Amino acid sequence: MKLPYSWLKELVPGLPPAPDLEPVLASMGLPLEGIEEVPAPPAGVLLAAVTAADPVEGTQLTRLTLDVGPHGTKTVASGAPNAAGLPAGTVVALVTPGTTLDGVEYGVRQIQGVESWGMAASAKELGIGETSTGLLLFPVGTAEPGTPMRELWAADHVLDVEVTPNRADVLSALGLARDLAAFLQLELREPEAGPAARGAGEIRVTLPPRGVTLERDPSRKIRFGCDHFVARTVSGLHNGPSPLWMQRRLTLSGMRPIDLIVDTSNYVMLELGQPTALYDRRDVVDDQIVVSFGLRQGEVVRDLLGHEHTVGPEDLLIRDGREVTIPSVAEALATAGAPKPGQGVLGIAGIVGGDHGHVRADTRDVVIESAHFDPVLLRRTSTRLGLKTDAAYRYERGVDPLLPPRAADRLVGLLAQAGGQPHPGATVAGQPEVPGPIEATGEQIRALLGMAVATGEMVDILARLGCRVEQDGDRLTVTPPSWRVDLKIWQDLAEEVARLYGYAHLPETLPTLRVHPSNLGAERESVGRAELRRTLAGLGVQEVVTYTFTNDEEAEKARSERPGVRLRNPLSADRTGLRTALYPSLLKAAQAYPKGERVLLFELGRIFPTGGEAERLGLLMRGPLAPPTHLPGVAGSFEVFRGLVEAFAAALGASFEVRQLRGDAVPPALHPGIAGEVVWNGQPVGWLGALHPEVAQAFGLKGETFLLEAALPLPGREWAFRDPSRAPAAWRDLAVIAPREVSYGEIATLLRREAGELLESMEPFDVYVGAPIPEGQRSVAVRLVFRGTRTLTDAEVDPIMDRLMTAVRRQGWSIREK
Repeated sequence: MKLPYSWLKELVPGLPPAPDLEPVLASMGLPLEGIEEVPAPPAGVLLAAVTAADPVEGTQLTRLTLDVGPHGTKTVASGAPNAAGLPAGTVVALVTPGTTLDGVEYGVRQIQGVESWGMAASAKELGIGETSTGLLLFPVGTAEPGTPMRELWAADHVLDVEVTPNRADVLSALGLARDLAAFLQLELREPEAGPAARGAGEIRVTLPPRGVTLERDPSRKIRFGCDHFVARTVSGLHNGPSPLWMQRRLTLSGMRPIDLIVDTSNYVMLELGQPTALYDRRDVVDDQIVVSFGLRQGEVVRDLLGHEHTVGPEDLLIRDGREVTIPSVAEALATAGAPKPGQGVLGIAGIVGGDHGHVRADTRDVVIESAHFDPVLLRRTSTRLGLKTDAAYRYERGVDPLLPPRAADRLVGLLAQAGGQPHPGATVAGQPEVPGPIEATGEQIRALLGMAVATGEMVDILARLGCRVEQDGDRLTVTPPSWRVDLKIWQDLAEEVARLYGYAHLPETLPTLRVHPSNLGAERESVGRAELRRTLAGLGVQEVVTYTFTNDEEAEKARSERPGVRLRNPLSADRTGLRTALYPSLLKAAQAYPKGERVLLFELGRIFPTGGEAERLGLLMRGPLAPPTHLPGVAGSFEVFRGLVEAFAAALGASFEVRQLRGDAVPPALHPGIAGEVVWNGQPVGWLGALHPEVAQAFGLKGETFLLEAALPLPGREWAFRDPSRAPAAWRDLAVIAPREVSYGEIATLLRREAGELLESMEPFDVYVGAPIPEGQRSVAVRLVFRGTRTLTDAEVDPIMDRLMTAVRRQGWSIREK
């Protein structure tokens, strides 16, 4: 939030210099993103009154005849779109000859036959704002012609305050000044109050019922929609430029001045924090405003910029008094069809005004809306429609529910100063909810903060913040002010006490570690993830963190399940849903590496398949990580990848096995001949294998690419200490001849099942294809290690080997004798 220092200084006269506020605001929990020093316009920029604005025939220029006071009458050629037809007396900023702006010196020159004495400037040309689409215009009588602009537009500092979402109360000049005054214990001067309403207003207002439950989702209940609405009217306005002082504050606050009526509404929002809306009274049919939910699903509303938005029965709208049947939310959800765009809609409540009813150049009579809306409801509508406005920004965070009457009065007063004639009465509808009392004790707050703050000092701090405090010994009953909607529990009060007492007073003490039984083991998952990361990083694998979002096209390329969870407001066209698998993200990450470069990547992330959410480990390998093997029937690169996973498992003390997948069991993204099921500590957890060539081509990945995807957490195993055996091992070799499609995993499973408890380990050491092995078969030689509590004899091991050979032959395989 940007605010000029001079504005805050007016509200808190004792404020320190602007540069000294940075540490103060940081101590208050409102750090500055920056302080910008904004210079005044150069001395050669004068205020001049327009006496005539004539078009230059055959061109797009306007000849402005200006009264420049001591310099007499001068002419200026301007191509600005708002220069044509300027009323006499309108004040412009004139850059006089001899003045230098951005290194350019202005003088007297001929422009398409018109003598131009200097230049009538825009805010951007003067370096005081970003608006460059038109001249900087001020109302009649702003100052005597020839007055240097810097006398009314002085140099200033602009504070860019970082406001956290819970501190909606400081999203205004008054709110920030109020907090500064409380923190520094300085006097606060409230802004000038407008004329209070007397009697009934001219506008009838109808509000929606409270506590509407949405049938589509019964858990979502709209609390009140709108619980406070104030309507007032002002007549006889002449819409045009707003006063110079107002334009200056708006510009320094980062807002573009538009016209008197709109600027006044924006100014009140910046000053008090209450968004308001003004409607042309000619469009408010029957002087009636109806606040209602959308008539039916698919209703179209056109905003004041001409953009159309599709709203529904969960969105709050402001309508005029024409005859419309306002159904219940349930009826609206079930009703088909949609009214014509903009039918009777004055605006989307709290977010944006409608094309119907918006203020125009010829607007004379206005209806003021100052209301309080349900922040949750507005946040949902704003997000769903993708409309982020200054008003919605404040309503979503929580506006003072009692502020609408004060804001409406202030707005009426400012419009009256500009020549408007306000109606004395006001229409007030609704019963606003205000923060209730909070019970706390001084001991509670001291125990939470670890600070020895006296209870009396707590009372003083909370009172400075506007709270009403009742003290009974150490017990406090605190009623927050209406603008502090964030104070709901006693811990919030403790935070405010610490903030104003000063975080610098927190003592340096060691924390007391108290582990509740319900928290035992709570860190197990995070510790497990950290161990996975450390182990993979130690093996040379690089971790990546990718987007959880994907789209149908990417899922189709990767042959993964299409996203089932869709985003209502996607950030871009390629991020429209939540991913259902992890490996497409790794494939996309691998695209960033140069062709031929070694790539080893892993990610721990969440996926969102149909019916739930799960955590996965993904691993990718591609590139020249090992030379190809010359062993027939063995894929060298795949063995490197499998060896990497085996080393990963061994480092974690886990047993690891790969069981070959065939047919429909092969994941669509994998090569049908190089795909296996990952078995971790005896439990299937995922798959690994070579990327399917068609998928690799779709992602532009040349060369072999290998993938693993496994469910987390990986199953553990029971650990028990066992003394290492002092007995020697008995080794036996066995060569099994089986069809080539039989995997080593099937052979190993059979041998392990038949060997019994004496089998300590087993590993393959040779694969042979060729004579005398029959065509279509291969020999797999396995080394078996047996060990017992004492030295094993041949008489004990030979029966086991006989049993193994019998089981092999029973399977239809054979034993290689030599």
